[in-house]
Amino acid sequence: MTPNEREVDTLNDLIKTTIDSVDGYRSAAEDAEGSQYRTIFFDRASERSAVADQLQSYVRELGGEPTTDGSMLAGAHRVFMDLKTAVTGNDDAAVVSEVERGEDHIKAKFETAMTDNDISPETRAVIDRCYQSVKQGHDQMSNLKHQLNN
Repeated sequence: MTPNEREVDTLNDLIKTTIDSVDGYRSAAEDAEGSQYRTIFFDRASERSAVADQLQSYVRELGGEPTTDGSMLAGAHRVFMDLKTAVTGNDDAAVVSEVERGEDHIKAKFETAMTDNDISPETRAVIDRCYQSVKQGHDQMSNLKHQLNN
């Protein structure tokens, strides 16, 4: 595997996770009871879509083919969320809690990619720029969760 292929694989993995995040935020917006949460979730979905676009553009610059789909795992998670919502109701605290759990996942994926010694400094810089947005979303959801649980 060439260095570019390794980087493209890493970036495509991040793209899948980011697309999952977009889908998760849109689903959370539909499940949220409070309009303020719906707005926050839709805004985050748009922001994550922009992150996915940035990563996809960079994959093209590297000569690769960017993925355009999320992971199968996220589909399974959405089914679980739908089932959980049907059983427990979709109160905002539960929705925010699930979103925050997803945020922990995407943040960890980006952090792992940034510590990969097999990627170039240029690719690491692109990942880091996108990570700043991911971290901001993570921190916002973590704060919301703590506010709702107090």
